[in-house]
This record gives sequence, structure tokens and C-alpha cells, in this order.
Amino acid sequence: MGLFAGSTPQLDKLLVEVTRQVKDPDVEGKTVHDTWIAMNGGISIERLARTDSDFAPFLHHAGIPCVDLYYGKEFPGYHTALDSYVWMENHGDPLFLRHLAITEIWGLLVLRLADDLVLPFDYQTYASQLQEHANVFASMMNNSQPVNFINGLIKDLSGAAMDVQKEAKELNQLDMHDGYGLMRRRLLNDRLLLAERSFLQAEGLQGRAWYKHLLYSPPEDYESELSFFPGIADAISRSGNHSAKRRQAAVRQEMWRVSMAIQRAASVLRGEFSSHDKPLSFTVSLDP
Repeated sequence: MGLFAGSTPQLDKLLVEVTRQVKDPDVEGKTVHDTWIAMNGGISIERLARTDSDFAPFLHHAGIPCVDLYYGKEFPGYHTALDSYVWMENHGDPLFLRHLAITEIWGLLVLRLADDLVLPFDYQTYASQLQEHANVFASMMNNSQPVNFINGLIKDLSGAAMDVQKEAKELNQLDMHDGYGLMRRRLLNDRLLLAERSFLQAEGLQGRAWYKHLLYSPPEDYESELSFFPGIADAISRSGNHSAKRRQAAVRQEMWRVSMAIQRAASVLRGEFSSHDKPLSFTVSLDP
């Protein structure tokens, strides 16, 4: 048992802060944050490339930042006749203390998202997570050129995120009733919300048009080594029996789409809504 959490990366920092304020339901004198670290050897936040929960349409199709929280894991009676109030009252959470803890976490998250003058989104965390993904992908490749290119775009996203943090700090110090400050905060909040939607592709993944998120939609092959960049994962799994040239072309196309998405997100954070995608050119080579 214990807390299991998943989110889009810009919400990681907020989620961690909130768990420091909630008493742990199982260990007296500890917070949820304390036992979360003890259970996992550190903070562990899953990415939401699954389809088994209600966040799927919001993130995978609409590009809305999401959080997924629950206590316990792999409950065998989930969604069966045994998944009942009686079982919960007698076995699962007799005093409903875990229910209370989750409710408090959700409540604090909602209060922060509703009441903070500037949305508490941290896109530097997002850039760091993308860098980890790029490093994993690089280990699968012979040619480092395309990964180096993506690394450059991730660095640009990180720079845009740093600029946003400085802007947010400045705006939080302004009089909350000042008209000019209100307008600037509204514009910044719009950019923070729209940045996640920059990772959507209007036509969706190839052959799976409903899934539009290029970073965290689920891969077609659930045994894929990649739990991110689903278009790239699909291209690799589908082209296993194709020639090396055809396989590389398929992967190159998907890498271009991911690169454009990261570039769009950085532009949106900077307020460059009308900027056009710059032409990209690179080659790719994969291990046979």
C-alpha cells in the first residue's frame, strides 16, 4: 500500500509541495511526503501514458495537464463485484483515513490551481523529464545527430521555462488589483496552459488519429521499450521487418514531429503564438 502518483511533469513540483502538508494515514507523526519517499527511495511520479483511467481523453486527446492519485496498487478485485463499499469498510480502508488523505491532497491541489495568481506550473521540470527521455532514446541509436538536435530544442524549452519563472516572480510582486498586472498575469497563465497543447498533433498519431499527444499517448505496442514519444515507438515497432532505409525514414518523420512539438512549446511559453515551425533536417540510424 501507499501513495502512487502520476502527472504531467509541470505539476510535479506542486504535487510534492502539497504532500508535505498532509498527514500520512498509516504512519503517525509522518506526512504523506515522508512515507512516499521511504516507500520508493525517493519521489516517484509516473507519466500518464496509460489508457486505464479518466485522464486519458483530457491528456492524450485534448492536451490538458493532468494528475492521477491513488492508494494501493494492483488490487485484484478492482472493477469486480468484490470492489464494494463493504470490502472497503472491512478490509481496504476501515477508518477511511486513506480516503481522507487523498481528499486533502486533491483539495490543496485545487486551491493552489484556483487561487495562485500565476499558475504553479514548472516547465523546467518538464524539460528535465524530456532530457531523460532523450537520453533513453539515444541509447537505442547509433547516430547521435538527431538526438543532439532534440537536446538543443529541450535546452531551448528549459531556457523559456526559466524566463517564465522570472516573469511569474515579478508578476506575483505586483498589486493584485492593478489592471496592467492583471492583464499580464492572465496572458502568462494562458501561455502556461497552452504550452501542454503544443505537444498535440492535429492529425494524431499515424493510424490512431484519436491519440494526439506526441509525448505521452500510449504506444501501439504495449511491450515497447519506449513509454514516451509514442509516434517514434510505433514507427520502430511497425517497421521491424522493413528495410533499414524505410525504417529510418519512418523514425525520422516521427522525430521531426516530436522536435516540432518541443519547439512549439518553447515558442508558446515565450508568447510567440504566431511563430512558424522552422525547417529541420537530420538523419537517423537505429540498431538492427
